[in-house]
Amino acid sequence: MRPLLRGMTRFVAAGVIGVGVPAMSAPVAHADEAAPDLVVSALPAATPKPGQTYDQPVTVTNNGNAAASDVTFRVRLTRGLDFTPPEEGCAYTVVADQVRQALCKLDQVIEPGASVTTHVRFTVSSKGLLEVVEYGTGRTGQPPASEEFDDSYRRLALTVDNTADLAAVGDRAKAERGDLVKVTATLRNDGPGWIHNQESDDQPGLLVHIPKGTKAVHVPQECAPFGIDGPIGPSEPGHPVYVCWHNDNLLEVGQALSYRFVLKVTSASGVTRGEVKATSVYDIHPAFDKNPANDRASLTIDVPDENGSASGGSSGGSGHGGSGHGDSGTGGQGNDPHGQSAGGSSSGGEQGSTSGSTGDVADTAAHGSLAGTGADASVLMAGAGAVVLVTGGAAALLVRRRSAAATRR
Repeated sequence: MRPLLRGMTRFVAAGVIGVGVPAMSAPVAHADEAAPDLVVSALPAATPKPGQTYDQPVTVTNNGNAAASDVTFRVRLTRGLDFTPPEEGCAYTVVADQVRQALCKLDQVIEPGASVTTHVRFTVSSKGLLEVVEYGTGRTGQPPASEEFDDSYRRLALTVDNTADLAAVGDRAKAERGDLVKVTATLRNDGPGWIHNQESDDQPGLLVHIPKGTKAVHVPQECAPFGIDGPIGPSEPGHPVYVCWHNDNLLEVGQALSYRFVLKVTSASGVTRGEVKATSVYDIHPAFDKNPANDRASLTIDVPDENGSASGGSSGGSGHGGSGHGDSGTGGQGNDPHGQSAGGSSSGGEQGSTSGSTGDVADTAAHGSLAGTGADASVLMAGAGAVVLVTGGAAALLVRRRSAAATRR
């Protein structure tokens, strides 16, 4: 029989392959009917490096009581993986605008009790990190149902031997006591890997400590109050610490997610600082991030005294990537007390992020002046429940499944 095909052009959208839910067991045929019953062997786990090729055999066995012909073998890959050069008998497409797919016809009839072998081959791209492979066929040899996984159609999660660098970007503003002031906290992926974790709900997140002497009066919807070790409720103002994350749990290489907070200044004068921290929803440092030096940045508010000056020197958002003053949608700039230098840009204006929405500020005049610097700021199969922020309810629903490899920082 022919080996499984390769080759497919890359695409840059993010993706859904299917839903990681096992299929319900159902008989292929009634007791008095003859039918094939195909099963496939499991691929071995691996941790390939970018640029390497994964090539493993898969055995298709017929446990039924009728021969299977015109068997379709399907492979789907998340986009950190690429098919090798095309094989005869295979058709390649992109499904859901995100996922590479190969449909290959096996050229052998599989008799009851017999087996045939094909191969699953793909290469790992430079952006590969947390990837998923679907492979197999339907029970009778027809294409499998998209959202079902059993011993005829399987799913393999691969962690590529690669890294992704999460960087925190802070901001700096100047305001007087009683003012409302805008500050933007940003989480950026400096790569080289794209981040799409489908095995855990402990997704990349940005921990935001509100500066002392200020109160959060407007909070992005994607930011929840943070308790001892995770979100404790829906987005609402008035809490000292928040954790922000993107709803589709995807961070492209170079993508920045910015979250704009509106703070009311309550301190008399001086410099007050908060902190933003690149981490996870449960404040666990991701194992794929090997560079902790840029995990933290400052949120700094300068409050002038009666002479118009504020003491305390400069401190604030991050360095390379551009200044964050005005409503340009870029990350803040300044000196970080933790020594990090990670700027970055994002678009979005009033929405507050590349993907993180903050909404608009209502009744500004009724609360004082609105001083602002800083930025104004889209899966293969889901193998675990995602983090769901219930904005209209009483709490954030979190199905906790922490990775054993993660370590708290």
